[in-house]
Amino acid sequence: MQEQGFVVRRTTEEDWREVRALRLEMLADTPLAYLETLEHGERRSEAEWRAWARGGSSEESITVVAIVDEGPTAGRWVATMMSKVPVGASGAHLFGVYVAPSHRGPVGVTDALLDRIEAWAATRGDTLTLEVHEHNPRARAAYRKRGFVETGRTSAYALDPTQREIEMRKPLR
Repeated sequence: MQEQGFVVRRTTEEDWREVRALRLEMLADTPLAYLETLEHGERRSEAEWRAWARGGSSEESITVVAIVDEGPTAGRWVATMMSKVPVGASGAHLFGVYVAPSHRGPVGVTDALLDRIEAWAATRGDTLTLEVHEHNPRARAAYRKRGFVETGRTSAYALDPTQREIEMRKPLR
């Protein structure tokens, strides 16, 4: 899908190097937003990165990315989102959301990726659910603008059980 200044598409196995680079960028940029440390991400094998990238175009999950398609940064991967339906869940869950600082805000990248995720998720259930760290107000506000509401459920943050993840959900129908 062509957007103004960027292309949105699903990942494939051949994208593993770019998937790796963007994942490491996001872990460095916002360490508390993901359930993995930068050090752990750097230790992943090529086979793991290939599987991760390949999963973006599987029947069970989707990973979409935004890639700059014009100007001096053409080819730069600037955003990603992933969704799948966890075993036993009645709807899709959103994971691994990242938008590079240069493309946050009114640029349209977040909306373009989330539109693709929501369209995919709507074919798999009535809701899209996510968890966001309690100390990430920017992300919580962005999700509220897109119609997500806090469910009242929380869970321990995997990297520090004294902190919480807040569940948010959006109806898709």
